[in-house]
Amino acid sequence: MDERIHAHAETLVDWSARVDAGDDVVLSVGPEAHDLAVAVAEKLGERGATLLATYSSGEITRAHLRAHDGEFAEPAPRRAMYEAADVVLSIGGGRNTSATADVPSEARQAYAEAAEAAHEARMGTDWVSTVHPTRSLAQQAGMSFEAYRDFVYDAVLRDWEELAVEMDRMKRLLDDGQQVRVVNDGTDITMSVGGRTAVNSCASVAYDSHNLPSGEVFTAPYDVSGEVTFDVPMTVRGTPIRDVRLTFEDGECVAHEAAQGEAVIGEILDTDDGSRRLGELGIGMNRGIDRITDNILFDEKMGGTVHMALGRGYDANLPDGESGNDSSVHVDLITDMGEGSRLEVDGEVVQRDGYFRWE
Repeated sequence: MDERIHAHAETLVDWSARVDAGDDVVLSVGPEAHDLAVAVAEKLGERGATLLATYSSGEITRAHLRAHDGEFAEPAPRRAMYEAADVVLSIGGGRNTSATADVPSEARQAYAEAAEAAHEARMGTDWVSTVHPTRSLAQQAGMSFEAYRDFVYDAVLRDWEELAVEMDRMKRLLDDGQQVRVVNDGTDITMSVGGRTAVNSCASVAYDSHNLPSGEVFTAPYDVSGEVTFDVPMTVRGTPIRDVRLTFEDGECVAHEAAQGEAVIGEILDTDDGSRRLGELGIGMNRGIDRITDNILFDEKMGGTVHMALGRGYDANLPDGESGNDSSVHVDLITDMGEGSRLEVDGEVVQRDGYFRWE
C-alpha cells in the first residue's frame, strides 16, 4: 500500500477529527475507497475508538431515487446512527462521478427534505469529509491516475499548523472588517461581514473545519449588491456549468445567466426562500492545490480563488442565538482571482492579482 495512504489516514484521524479513545465513529466508505478505509480503520483501532463502517454509493442512491414514487419518509435509522455517533468520517471515491446525473431534481429535493433531521444529526458530530484518489476522479480532472494521486496528496498532506497561522491573518481581517468588495473581470460585488466570525478552515474540527483537504477562510455575508461572474467551470447536479453571472440587489439574486448550465442555476435559485441569497463567502488559500479538477472539495480551496455559495449559511459564522440564511441547498460557485483582480476589506486591498499582500 502507498505509504501516503497511511499518512492520509493519520491526518484524518488525528489532525482533522481529533478522535479519542472510546469515541463512537461512523465511517462512510465509497466504492473505490477501500484502501484508505482500511488504513483509517487501523488508526481508529490504535486510538481505541469504536467503529461502524457503512457503504456509500452514488449508483445505489440513483437506483433508489429513480424507482421511488417521490413521497420520501424520514430515514430514521440513519438519523439514529448519527445521533449515537461522536465522529462521522466520510471517504468519497465512487466509480462514476456522474452516477446520479439523471435523477430528477424534484426527487433530489424531496429526498433532501425528508433527510433533513438525519443531516442535522450528522452536523452535530465531529464530522469530516475527505476523498480517496480514484480513476473516475482523475478522468474528471483530465489527468492520469498517477498524476492525480500526486495532486491529491499534495493538497492533503500539508503542514496544517503552519497554514493555520497564515490563514489566521485573513480570518482576523474579516472578523475586524465591515465590508468586503471583490473586483474581477465581470465582477464588482460588495457584501457586509460585520458581526460575523470567520472560520479558519484548516482541516480540523478544532477550528470548525470539516473537509480534508481544506485551506480556506469563510464567513457569512449579507446585504450583498453588485454583479459577480463565476468563471471556473464545474459540474453541478451532474450538469456542466460555465461562466455563471449573478446580479444581486438588497441581498438577493435578481438576475442570472450562464454560458452553460443556465437551467440548473435557475433550479437552484428557485429552490426556496433562502436559495437566492448568499450563505458563504470563501477565500481559497491552499497553494498545494495548483489546478482546477472539477471537484468542489479541492477547487474551492485553491489559492487565488474566491467562492460564494447560494443557500444555507453556517452557524459557526454567526453570533450565539442568531440564525443565518436558511435553505435546503448550499451550492458553491468559484471565480479565479487572476491578473487585474483585487479583494478589499473596508477599502483596503488585501489581495491583488491572486496574491495576498503578505505573500
